[in-house]
Amino acid sequence: MRKSSGNRLLPFLLTAGISLVLASCAAVGPDYVQPEAPVPDTWGPARNAGLQATRYELIEWWEVFNDPELNRLVEIAHEQNYNLKLAGLRVLEARAQLGIAVGAQYPQQQFISGDVTRIGPSENAGQGDTSFNQYDLSASLAWEMDFWGKFRRGIESADAALQASVANYDEAMILITAQVVSTYVTIRTLEEQLRIARENLKLQQRSYDIATVLYKNGQDSELDVQQALSLLLNTEATVPSLEAQVNLSRNAMDTLLGQNNGYTETLISEGPIPEVPQQIAVGIPADLMRRRPDLREAELQVVAQNAQVGVATADLYPSIALNGSLGVFSISSDVGGGGGSSLFESDSVGYTAGASFSWPVLNYGRIRNNVRVQDARLQQAIVSYQQQALEAAQEVDDAMESLTGAQAQKEILINAVKSAKRSNELSTLRYKEGFSDYQRVLDSQQSLITSQNRYVTAQGQAVQSVVAIYKALGGGWEVREGKPFVDENTLTVMRERTHWGALLDDQ
Repeated sequence: MRKSSGNRLLPFLLTAGISLVLASCAAVGPDYVQPEAPVPDTWGPARNAGLQATRYELIEWWEVFNDPELNRLVEIAHEQNYNLKLAGLRVLEARAQLGIAVGAQYPQQQFISGDVTRIGPSENAGQGDTSFNQYDLSASLAWEMDFWGKFRRGIESADAALQASVANYDEAMILITAQVVSTYVTIRTLEEQLRIARENLKLQQRSYDIATVLYKNGQDSELDVQQALSLLLNTEATVPSLEAQVNLSRNAMDTLLGQNNGYTETLISEGPIPEVPQQIAVGIPADLMRRRPDLREAELQVVAQNAQVGVATADLYPSIALNGSLGVFSISSDVGGGGGSSLFESDSVGYTAGASFSWPVLNYGRIRNNVRVQDARLQQAIVSYQQQALEAAQEVDDAMESLTGAQAQKEILINAVKSAKRSNELSTLRYKEGFSDYQRVLDSQQSLITSQNRYVTAQGQAVQSVVAIYKALGGGWEVREGKPFVDENTLTVMRERTHWGALLDDQ
C-alpha cells in the first residue's frame, strides 16, 4: 500500500516540534545584576556661586547665555559635525549586527538545490544502451537548537551593544556641543584681551609722547623715554600673538562645524564674553547616573559582556541540532531513450529528518578557560563602570569648585582694575606736572594691563566652568530625540549602494 505524503512527513514534523520545545529552556550563564556605583548623596560646593541642588533642565543649556550667534553655531555643529555623523553610522552598524544575532537563532544552514544528470554506462558491459536521465530537486536545512540559550544570550549582547552605540552618539553630541561653546568663549576672551592690548597701546603711546617732549625740552632723561618705548613695544608685540590665537580658535570652530577655514567669519561678529547665569540648577548626584550617556554606555557594556559569559558557558553543554531535507527525485521513464520524468509525482517525494548532538568532552580546558576569560572581562567592565561613575562625580565637583573660585576672583579683580586705572591717571598727571618720575607711570601702566588681563581671564574661566558643569552633568543630548541619527542625503547614498531594507527607516 502506498503511504500518503502526510504520513511520510510526520517524523519530520515531530522532530521539529520536539526541538522547538527544547529551545524554550532557560539560558545558562548569569542574569544581569546592575552593579553599584560610588556616587555621593550631595554636591560639595553646590551652595556657592549661584549653584542650586535642585532638579534641572539641561536640554538646551547653552541658551542660558542668551547669545543668538552661539545658538546658531551649536545648531550647525549638530547638523554638520563629522564625528557626530560617524557616531550615527555606528548606530546603523550596531543595528545590522543585532540582525545577525537574531538570525543566528533560526536554521543556520538552509538552501535549495537541484540538478539534472545524464548517466550513460559502458555498452561493453553487455547491457546494451542503458543510459538514463536523473532529476533531483530538494530543500535542506541544519538547525542548531538554542537549548542552552547560546543564541538568546548573543541577541542580549547585541541588543545591549546597539543601545550602547546610541549612548555613544549622545555622548558625542554632548562633547561636540561643549567644544563649540568652549571654543566660542575662548574666541570672545581672546578678542577682549586684544581690545585691552590696543586700548593700553593708546595710553602707553601718550605716555611715550609726553616723555619724548619732556626729554627734548631738557626736563627729563633719556632713560624715561627708553622705558616708555620698551613698555609700548612689549605691549604691541602681544597684538600679533593674540590675533593669531583668535584665528586659530576660529579655525577650530570651523572644523567643529564641519566646514573649511573662514566659514565663521560672517557668523561670529564682535561681541562680549558671555555672562555667567545667576543661578545654575545642578540636580542631585543620583540624577547623574540617569543623564550621562557615557555612564549608560559603560553599564550597557557590562550588560553585553554579561551575556557573553552565557554564550561561552553554553559551549560546555552538548550542541543539539535538527537536520533534514525534503525533495523530489526521479529518473527518466524510458531507459535508453529520451523520455520524460515523473519528478513531480507523489511517489518521487523523499525526505530525511533527524536530530543529532555533539559534545566536545575532551577540550583540555579550552572551553572552561574561555568562560573564565569572559567572566574576567565582565568584572573589568563592572570596575570600569564604577570608575567612570566616580570620575563623573569628580568632574561635576571640580567644575563647581572652578566656578566658585573664578567668581570670587572676578569680584576681587574688578576692584583691582578700578584701582589700577585710577593709579594710572594719577601717576600720569603727576609725571606730566613734574611731581614724580616716570617709574611711577611705568609701574601703574604695567599694573593696569596685568589686572585687566587677569580679570578677563577670570571672566572666561568662569564661563568655561559653567560649560564644564553642564558637560559633566550630561546636558544637551536630548535635542536629538525625534531626529534621525544619519542625515537624509547620506541615507540616500547608502540606499543606492546597498539594500538596507527597513533598517534605515526606523531612526
